[in-house]
Amino acid sequence: MTLTFNHTAYANLLVHVLPQPIQSQAEYERVLAIVEALMNKDTVSVEEERLLDLFVILVETFESENYPSQNRSTPHSRLLHLMDANDLQPADLVDIFGSSDQVITVINGTQAIDHIQAEKLSDRFNLPSNLFLA
Repeated sequence: MTLTFNHTAYANLLVHVLPQPIQSQAEYERVLAIVEALMNKDTVSVEEERLLDLFVILVETFESENYPSQNRSTPHSRLLHLMDANDLQPADLVDIFGSSDQVITVINGTQAIDHIQAEKLSDRFNLPSNLFLA
């Protein structure tokens, strides 16, 4: 089943959240709250995924301009954070990585996440797959 993008639904989302370049700490925190709410949903619409993509770009831009030395997030650290935030154990990711040994090598940072794994992580966490790629 192919999901179609509904421009009207997306426009309604945009009107509700009013995305714009982040220029203050208060706006940054507001956007992070929206991102977190979207990430914690069990299912997100195609339009919500597109909105999440937009907010990730806005957050990354703000962080790179305002916290350049602190923005050391890597695909590995993002995965560890998501595992912690979602109370996941390595065994919970075997379906994504194929085996418990593979999960451990990725978690330990000795192996990078490949494109197929990034797509599966993207589906699992409702995030853009490029967040899991170096």
